[in-house]
Amino acid sequence: MNEAVKNIEISGIRKFFNKIQHIDGMISLTIGQPDFPTPSHIKEAAKNAIDHNHTNYTHNAGIIELRKAISDYMLEKYQLNYRAEDEVIVTNGASQAIDTALRTILSKNEEVILPGPVYPGYTPVIKQCGAVPVFINTTDHHFKMTADMIRPYITEQTSCIILPYPSNPTGVSLNRSELQGIADLAVEFDLLILADEIYSELTYDETHVSIGTIARERTITINGLSKSHSMTGWRIGVLMAPEHIAAQCLKVHQYTVSCASSISQYAALAAYTAGKNDAETMKEAYGKRRALTEEKLNELGFDVVKPDGAFYFFAGIPGAKNAEEFALDLAAHAKVGVVPGTAFGPEGEGYIRVSYACSEDQLNEAFERMKNYLSR
Repeated sequence: MNEAVKNIEISGIRKFFNKIQHIDGMISLTIGQPDFPTPSHIKEAAKNAIDHNHTNYTHNAGIIELRKAISDYMLEKYQLNYRAEDEVIVTNGASQAIDTALRTILSKNEEVILPGPVYPGYTPVIKQCGAVPVFINTTDHHFKMTADMIRPYITEQTSCIILPYPSNPTGVSLNRSELQGIADLAVEFDLLILADEIYSELTYDETHVSIGTIARERTITINGLSKSHSMTGWRIGVLMAPEHIAAQCLKVHQYTVSCASSISQYAALAAYTAGKNDAETMKEAYGKRRALTEEKLNELGFDVVKPDGAFYFFAGIPGAKNAEEFALDLAAHAKVGVVPGTAFGPEGEGYIRVSYACSEDQLNEAFERMKNYLSR
């Protein structure tokens, strides 16, 4: 067996879920996907694709109509400028886009800088490439990784900076000034940037800024439809990069999956055209839930940094208890499921991730149970 694979841990999120899934009557605030159905017009587009026999292999990068729609969408929404013909690749979800990008750009012993805590899907891929993840603890900086924090960690082996903003698990994002500082650093040290922007449509107080508009020639931008259009199971992600990078990524992509599902691609075409504003209804509901969740967590004594986007709070546990022990005890005695912060790295000790991708009634009931639990 490949030693790099043998040393990979199963996701801490999944391991914890397996520990509590048997509990009856659980209210789960662990969920990492929208609780809305995929919009009807997108489902109709998929049915039509089947009826019209669009069930064959497509171009490795995706049907050109979809790539053009993605290019137009990204330009309109975020001022990102990627050519449909040779700078856009449709992937099987954002996870495959991340995997493809990292396996394209990383060589053995190179170093990749990431914020901590962070989504656990990057590290296994980095290690399988023989590269080294380097984490910067952001817990004392409102979960933001800035250029001043990154600079001391750069070595001759540093190859790439990963910017997952808005962040899973913290919901925090970076503004244009902060992104400009990181872009300048990338130029100074000749680094690439992997910008995971899967939550870009779910921002609340400020418009999302993509670093691909600042450091285009150094940035691989990852996006997709899972969060914006509630299409997690459709597995449509997007990898966008300058042509000289995208051409290399396409080699890895074509030998991994050939192409994304043809049916899902036609559904995605509807999402990126007629459904370009489908996220607005969901975002309005999430905004109300964010306010409710912030209020309740503060009342219960959690240490809270207000998130800019996504649908998570990364909350400091009152008394800074062991994260996993607290989450297990909360599940057992209050029947409320949250994710221990350590699922996102050792920097998450003393924290829990609370998802508000569920109804307000469920949130109210969950926090009432948490109140009773904490009072005991």
